[in-house]
Amino acid sequence: MYSSIRILSPAPLRKRQNGRFLKNSLGSYPTNPKKYVISCPQCRKSAILILSFRTVVTPNVDTIYTQAWLDLSEEPMIYVVPATDRFFNVQVLDAWTNTAAVLEEPGIYAIVRSGWQGTLPEGVRKIEVPTTTVWTIARIVLSGTEDLPNVYAIQEQMQLMPLSMYTSGSYVPPKGSYVPENDFIPVNKVLAMTPKEFFDTANDLMVLNPPAPEDAALLRRLAALHVGPGETFDESLLGLGGTLRWKMMLLQLKSKLTEQATQYARQMGQWIYYGDPIGDFGTEYTYRTMVALIGLGANTTDIAIYPKTEVDSSGNTLTGKRTYKLHFTSFPPTVDNGFWSVTAYGDDDFLIDNPIGRYCVNDRSGLTPNADGSVDVILSADAPEDTTNWLPIAKGGFHLFLRIYKPDWNTLNNWQAPTVDVR
Repeated sequence: MYSSIRILSPAPLRKRQNGRFLKNSLGSYPTNPKKYVISCPQCRKSAILILSFRTVVTPNVDTIYTQAWLDLSEEPMIYVVPATDRFFNVQVLDAWTNTAAVLEEPGIYAIVRSGWQGTLPEGVRKIEVPTTTVWTIARIVLSGTEDLPNVYAIQEQMQLMPLSMYTSGSYVPPKGSYVPENDFIPVNKVLAMTPKEFFDTANDLMVLNPPAPEDAALLRRLAALHVGPGETFDESLLGLGGTLRWKMMLLQLKSKLTEQATQYARQMGQWIYYGDPIGDFGTEYTYRTMVALIGLGANTTDIAIYPKTEVDSSGNTLTGKRTYKLHFTSFPPTVDNGFWSVTAYGDDDFLIDNPIGRYCVNDRSGLTPNADGSVDVILSADAPEDTTNWLPIAKGGFHLFLRIYKPDWNTLNNWQAPTVDVR
């Protein structure tokens, strides 16, 4: 139940200005979304997540994001997905951060509330979502700054509008606005709520974004606290010192959730990633809450996995005091327009400053292979003589994320993951 509040908290809002998407939106969470694209103030300010970026930990430097929050209470929304020459998809999430659909084929889609009985124009494909509030995340792969014009061209072909405006053939989006008091980090806002603020907000949101039928057992337990669609939370039920216990619980929340979620961790050589049912959680509430805290909007495993390592092949913690060799016997197997990358992060979970401005290596890096076809990437704080295969790391501690988009699961389970060896 926690994640429903996490994703629907107020945040910086900006309506679209030109009938199409604002560029590079990065995380906005309205409590009362309207029928237009919403994004935060960073829009197109920096299309690549550069060193100074601090909004999201472990930022992805492979893709440009275009996000929208939709309100389906009055009518469906039309989403036009253009044809592209690269990895590009649109994840459609319900208000509980379950993935309702992933739009990968070019075409015209109608995103509708489940049970909608209207008629769609010919050629428009229907995507049903069980909640009124919908979050869409479009991801477009990027190959360096020189590739930005190509990404912008794809974004300019994307369209979003109410069904009635699509059928009329005319749509002028409303003028945008910005509310300074909504300029905050959503998760921090939620964690600062009192118990009554938290549960009353949840109760209000559940009216238009009802829990799934599978949640019935949990709702029966929560009913004693007056938690449920349209309920009013009774704070007195927490007893003496309830607010203090609430604050203590929040301080311990992330570590406890991470510990409990280890049952979903999967091993890939020396790397660990979170497996199913990530991105479509069902009744795995602990797992959903943990992901909401550390990686809201996670993909399902058929779209992407994010293996992580913070140790070398001998099990010792990675440190910039040493030089390592990241050894690939072969690259990660992918299908369709899938791709892979390895990104280094410091102990603070942010990108690492370095003299060549390189934060990851990937399938587009032009790495020099060894004679046997394998590839070695040098991990060091100081630059080697030849920087072609160099991935800079921090002077202190660091860790690596291996992102694999569109993994080929027919061969991935037998694939030999790269090793991190001390040189």
